[in-house]
Amino acid sequence: MRSPTRTPNWLLERIALGELPPEELARARAHLLREPDGAARLAALEADTAATLARHVPAEVARHVASQARVHQARRERPVRRFPAIAAALLPALAAVALVVLARPEGAVPGGPETPVEETRVKGLEPRLTVHRQRAGAAEVLAEGALAAPGDVVQLAYVAAGRSQGVILSVDGRGTVTLHAPESGAGSVPMAPAGTHPLPGAYALDDAPGFERFFLITADAPFTLEEVLVAARSLAGRADARTSPLPLPSRYTQASFTLEKSSP
Repeated sequence: MRSPTRTPNWLLERIALGELPPEELARARAHLLREPDGAARLAALEADTAATLARHVPAEVARHVASQARVHQARRERPVRRFPAIAAALLPALAAVALVVLARPEGAVPGGPETPVEETRVKGLEPRLTVHRQRAGAAEVLAEGALAAPGDVVQLAYVAAGRSQGVILSVDGRGTVTLHAPESGAGSVPMAPAGTHPLPGAYALDDAPGFERFFLITADAPFTLEEVLVAARSLAGRADARTSPLPLPSRYTQASFTLEKSSP
């Protein structure tokens, strides 16, 4: 009886992260576990992630980032905020806390040729945001609609699912629009086509009431910020800003993640 085809490393990482549609994830995981060393490979990857996490102290990261919250609260009165990376030097720790594994095709090396977009477009996989909160010395994965409070420190990460360009911003219950990526410039930023990738900094929630809603806007070619910001400003002033999509043309793909805000 022939042995099953060996699962490539990039797919192993996606299985470990759950970065596949449910049916494909179930099939890929079952295929992996039928391989002679499949279970051992998955366990080794999970153990390596746990060891990386253990080398960092999430509580120290959270205290350092939270100490910057006053700086960002002072910026909220502007119609559009450009959010600077907080504690950029702490990115390795933040990435570890968020349990982020960068997915690369088997044999790929950092700095080598990028994976062709065709190889990263998995049927049913769409761009999305993930959010972790620093709490009690650990990274807590937040679900859509989770309750958050002013001062909570959150780490954003994106899955581009093959799209090459993107912008990440948020709108809040006060009608403020905040840019998270890019940090400067007037256009979209290149996105890593495969895997989950954290932004270079964390975000301390301010006291804006009601909600904080993060948007990932992606496309297959570079685009300017102006059209996206006009759409964000338009939505931010509406009563349905918590639930409606940005009023953008169909050439853009958009995903959102909403945190409900408790009172201070």
